[in-house]
This record gives sequence, structure tokens and C-alpha cells, in this order.
Amino acid sequence: MTQPTFLRDDEPALPTRLIDAGRRVDTRIATVNTPVSRASSVLFDSLAQTEAAGKAVAVGERHATTYATVGTQTTFALMDALAEIEGGGVPCRAALMPSGLAAITTALLAFLSPGDHMLVSDSVYGPMRVFCEGMLARLGVTAEYFDPAAGDEIAALVRPTTRVIYLESPGSYTFEIQDVPAICAMARARGIVTMIDNAWGSPVFARPFDWGVDVSILPLTKYWSGHADVLMGAVVIREALWPKLWGTVRQLGLCVGGDDAFLILRGLRTADVRMRRHEASASTVARWLESRSEVARVLHPALPSHPQHERWRRDFRGSSGLFAFELRGPMDDGPQRAALAALCEGRRHFHIGYSWGGFESLIMPARLTGLRRTPWQGGALIRLHIGLEDPRDLITDLEAGFDAMLAVTG
Repeated sequence: MTQPTFLRDDEPALPTRLIDAGRRVDTRIATVNTPVSRASSVLFDSLAQTEAAGKAVAVGERHATTYATVGTQTTFALMDALAEIEGGGVPCRAALMPSGLAAITTALLAFLSPGDHMLVSDSVYGPMRVFCEGMLARLGVTAEYFDPAAGDEIAALVRPTTRVIYLESPGSYTFEIQDVPAICAMARARGIVTMIDNAWGSPVFARPFDWGVDVSILPLTKYWSGHADVLMGAVVIREALWPKLWGTVRQLGLCVGGDDAFLILRGLRTADVRMRRHEASASTVARWLESRSEVARVLHPALPSHPQHERWRRDFRGSSGLFAFELRGPMDDGPQRAALAALCEGRRHFHIGYSWGGFESLIMPARLTGLRRTPWQGGALIRLHIGLEDPRDLITDLEAGFDAMLAVTG
């Protein structure tokens, strides 16, 4: 049976109108925040425009796109913000990845080939080491680890095939401060690319391009977001090196969505005030821990007791909320496990968790077995992330943890 129609001869049918309606609003409305672009396809007015966009994307031209995997208004806004803030006046470009680890692996794949050698700080983020000893090793790349407190004396380890020096300052869990400017000067004289994991000090307290670094790798999940609700990473790179990175990003098909990019953009607006609160509270807690008889030492670069404190003062503009402390006295495996559980479990404000950089406080015993070429020689190590709670409440919580630990150990 033929359905009656009430359309004019020139009016599209309902299915067509459902697709077409409301897509021609071209009024520019100024808003405080960058609008979220949820997109896959990017549309063009002509074939010539499509061809020109494709050529611009191939060479990594800023804001050129053919598809949302390349970029949208929201992701471009975040890329520009990262390059400006992290670059600190040095001409840089930024690429976005779905996680901090993806940013690390992409940067390494961009600059390493079979037969290459790289130097790596011995206190790097654990999954980065796994990547070096797993996939990179299978690809024929050799990773050699060096003292995380070292400076340009690592020049003695450089080989003719050394292509990358990978830094992390402070080091994961053990918080050594490297002499990054000296290492970068040595590397630049030899044509070696330097990379740094800048999780601890970015975006407020560290400007690695001032130190001479070529590539800064950021877990945006942490302080850039600040709210423990999004995963993302980024590689910020000197503009001269951008084509090599961009080619790798495109070949791997790495991209992020508009909603996640918006969350990072929103988080960075308050990064300065949040990080200064993290800094102040962490300093208060760290100084209190130094007074505790249960604590052998506190590994916090901003404390005068830290062995590389003067380097920290020279290079950094402040300190974040992440540090560690070492418990006094050797404990064998059985009592140690029970003592650490008593200290960490059941706290009111400190939650057990691997990540950090959000508003919440976290506690985690360090598990360094297999994560360092040089074994850890100290006692049990506890990593803290000091959130935005009142430090007096956090101290009370830790005090209860020490009481619980001492009840177990006697």
C-alpha cells in the first residue's frame, strides 16, 4: 500500500531531514572553555581542499587535518597548550597519546632502529624498562642503564651507535636528581637525542627545554589532569625533530578523543594553584616524617637532607606532592609484609594505588625487585602522594598507621 505524502516536491524525505537538520549553525559563540569536538570524519568543500589538507597532514603542518585521528579543534587546542606551557618559549610541537606509557614507547620508536644503543637512567618508570627489555630488545635495540644520580660522566658509556639518552629526574620511587643540563650538553655535542620523563615537576615546577632536553614526555593523567579521571600522555618535542615523531604517530595510528582532551584542558587551568598546594602539604608531611623514629630517611628533593638537594634548587621551581620514605631497620619477609600491611591498609585518607597526581592522597610500598640494575640497598621504601587534603589530617592518618605497624612488630 502506498503511504500518503505531505511533503512539497522540493522537500527532502524525513530520513534525509533527520540527517541534515541542525548542521548549519555558523554563528560564532564565544565561550570560556574550548568546545568539545566529538568527531571521526572531517568534511571538505572541494576535492582540491581535500588534496591540500592531505599534503599538509603528511608533513605535520600545524592544525592541518583530514580525519579526527589527526586532530580536531579540541585536540589541537590541547596540543598548542602543551607546546606553549611545557616548551616555555622554546619552539616545540606536541603530540597526544592515549596514555603516558604510549607516549614513552612512541618517542623511543621514533628515534631508535635495529642495532642502536640507548642509555637509560636506572630509576626509570618500571613499564618503560619492560618495554626496553621486551619489544625494543626484540627489535635489536640495546638499553644500557646508568647511575640515576649521574651527570656528564656517563659520556664514558656512549658508543658510536648511541642514539638516545633517556632521563627521569627525580627517579621513580628513589627520587635521585640527575644533572640533566650537563648530560644534555654532552649529548648535544655528540648528536644524541635526549628524552626525559617529566611527570614529577610538570606543568609548573620544571622546564626541561631550559635544561637542554630535546624531548619531554608527559603523563597527562597526572598533574595536568589533576582529578584522577582520565588517561592520556603527550610527547613535547623541539620543532626541528617534529617530522620524525609525527611520522611515527601517524604510522601507529595514535590519537585521543575530544572528551578526554577537554578534561586535560580543564585541569590545566587550575594546575598552578593545585601544584602549589601539593607542594606545601607534601613539605609539611615530609618534615614531620623526618622527626619520626620509625623513619630512616625521607627521599624528597626539596629537603636539605636530600643528597642532590642543590641540583634540585638549581633546576626546579618547586616540588610536587610525590616522595618516599625509608623505614628504619632491616625486616625479613614475614614481619615486613605484616608491618607494611598494617601501615598502609585501613587508612582514612591515604588510599593504596599505583597512580598519582590527582587530588587524593595515596600510599604504596615500593617493589623494586627487577626494576633496577643496581639492587636497592636500603630498608622498606614507602611512596606517598600528598593530595589536597589538610596536611594535619594526613599526619594524623600516618601516625595511626605507624601505631598499627608498631603493634605488629612489637
